[in-house]
Amino acid sequence: MVRLWDPRTGKEIGAPLAGHRKWITSLAWEPLHINPKGNRLASSSKDGTVRVWDTSLRRCVFTLAGHTAAVTCVKWAGDGRIYTSSQDKTIKIWNPDGTLYKTLTGHAHWVNTLAFSTDFVLRTGAYDHTGREPENEEDAQKKALKRYNEAKGKGPERLVSGSDDFTMFLWDPLNSSKPVARMTGHQKVVNHVSFSPDGRLIASASFDNSVKMWDGITGNFIASLRGHVAAVYQVCWSSDSRMLLSSSKDSTLKVWDLRTKKLKLELPGHADEVFTVDWSPGGDMVASGGKDRVLKLWKH
Repeated sequence: MVRLWDPRTGKEIGAPLAGHRKWITSLAWEPLHINPKGNRLASSSKDGTVRVWDTSLRRCVFTLAGHTAAVTCVKWAGDGRIYTSSQDKTIKIWNPDGTLYKTLTGHAHWVNTLAFSTDFVLRTGAYDHTGREPENEEDAQKKALKRYNEAKGKGPERLVSGSDDFTMFLWDPLNSSKPVARMTGHQKVVNHVSFSPDGRLIASASFDNSVKMWDGITGNFIASLRGHVAAVYQVCWSSDSRMLLSSSKDSTLKVWDLRTKKLKLELPGHADEVFTVDWSPGGDMVASGGKDRVLKLWKH
């Protein structure tokens, strides 16, 4: 089930959205510059499908059912297309109407994670560092579109994928079905990938206990960030792209200074594995959660 909540009150909004036959692995909202109402949500599932929901009408608009194994990640791109990765070793690109646009192949094992070069502005929409509230839906849509176009630049959105085959692929997905670069160096599963907010760098988290840095344009290797003593589950960026945060099975969070490529700060406190971490878009707060069933908030 997908459940919707009012973040101001903590109360659930309406009945759950039911339809998937197995657990849900990933969620993605339609970008604000495409849909200012923000009422469409995509959910991927272990059942091999992706469902697109109209959260206002509480119904499934359409189902994407082309994968032959579990769908591990769903991303809603800035051009309106939906991208999905799967344990069937493929990445699929779907048109806004739900028809299949293209399938990207090349990974030798499960594709675990996807990231866009525009992820940060797709997430934050009309809200930038000024903190100024949009006047209305139309104003919000215009601002979100402006920020998206600035982040994308003259070229298309870039995509990076991480896999159980220990590799990452950098894609120009709309112009080619072949990867721009095959990024090798990890010695175990690549669990998570993330573009920096400015789109210039890529960070990857792996079960080999390391975080690696890559050039976001060419895919070239830059550096390994070592300090964790167990698998690294996730990475996230500060909004100014100057620092990176990683969470690990070793129960710690680590903050990395990207200028020196060295550890800046260690955040202990969790009693067990830290599965997930996120840096607030404003940059002043970090949230982390893990196996100890505790959500911790950290002040930057």
